[in-house]
Amino acid sequence: MNTKKRLAAKILKTSPGKIRFRADALEDVTKAITRSDMRGLIAVGKIYQSASSEQSRGRARKIAVQKRKGRRKGRGSQRGAKYATVPRKQQWMAKIRVQRNFLKMLRDKGLLDLTDYRQLYRKSKGGFFRNKRHLKLYLTEQQLFKKQPLPAERKIATGL
Repeated sequence: MNTKKRLAAKILKTSPGKIRFRADALEDVTKAITRSDMRGLIAVGKIYQSASSEQSRGRARKIAVQKRKGRRKGRGSQRGAKYATVPRKQQWMAKIRVQRNFLKMLRDKGLLDLTDYRQLYRKSKGGFFRNKRHLKLYLTEQQLFKKQPLPAERKIATGL
């Protein structure tokens, strides 16, 4: 019977493990010798190929849902180099844009002197500040915040 399975597998272009014989047709299968006999039995349905048991994607879908929520993304689960997910340049761009926008906002509101603004701008360009919080801390420690004028004084200063 193993040779018959092998022969049927070659005809159906599959593995012998997936070949099945109908229980009521075992006598016909034993009588079949040639390839044409086997083809006839396959055509009638006495020899058939069992459905392939494929890998279940249920667990994969469950994990995908978790990842969408932000789980399973710790350091141990990451593939690739340290800066493969977010390149250093993009990290730098994000950091410097936040710092520069913060400095511009302070300058426009009149909380920073122009010379101090320039100095801080250059410091941030040189990578002196780790983040916006570090920049704020530096400003308070060095007392670089200009005292904001009162609304009445502001009108006098601007001439409105």
